Amino acid sequence: LPCAQGTHPLSPLSFPLTVTSEQIEHLHRRFKQLSRDQLTIRKENFDSIPDLEFNPIRGKIVHAFFDKRNLRQESDGLADEINFEDFLTIMSYFRPIEMNMDEEQLDRFRKEKLKFLFHMYDSDHDGKITLQEYRNVVEELLSGNPHLEKESARSIADGAMMEAASICVGQMGPDQVYEGITFEDFLKMWQGIDIETKMHVRFLNMETIAHCY
Repeated sequence: LPCAQGTHPLSPLSFPLTVTSEQIEHLHRRFKQLSRDQLTIRKENFDSIPDLEFNPIRGKIVHAFFDKRNLRQESDGLADEINFEDFLTIMSYFRPIEMNMDEEQLDRFRKEKLKFLFHMYDSDHDGKITLQEYRNVVEELLSGNPHLEKESARSIADGAMMEAASICVGQMGPDQVYEGITFEDFLKMWQGIDIETKMHVRFLNMETIAHCY
């Protein structure tokens, strides 16, 4: 197990990350469980996770683990498999706030989390979320609510899409075409929402990480 003594700094990350040896060992055990003691995890390894089976955005969550943008490989597309270092990189997006962070670090920390969510919405990897992509994710999330009828979910998703447009571009003229939500727009939409404590990964059964709201 690499860097099991003291702390484990993940050098590819652009913000400070400190993981204790105990946390690394916990993550490594979970990695080995998911990979069935292999050196890498593939998408099909996620099929054995019960908590993911009925998650309405299961496909997007699994996709995010293999998205090269989230792996900080500075390239588009999906990886076929991820190793333990890649796994730690993904887990870093879900780490809790550290008490000694200053304002600049907190801002970077928040933007990193939102960038991960942005990539989940941006399904075609073009750097923008179309209003239809945004609407689709909202509708998928709502589809997991057994008490909400399909038409009601669609209406709420439509309303969310229109609200997103109003936040990003305000009142549009009749000839205006909105090309999509940029990351700067996405930051506006999440302004005032405590994303720092709302990003979790429940299916990994860890104290410090799981389930995306």
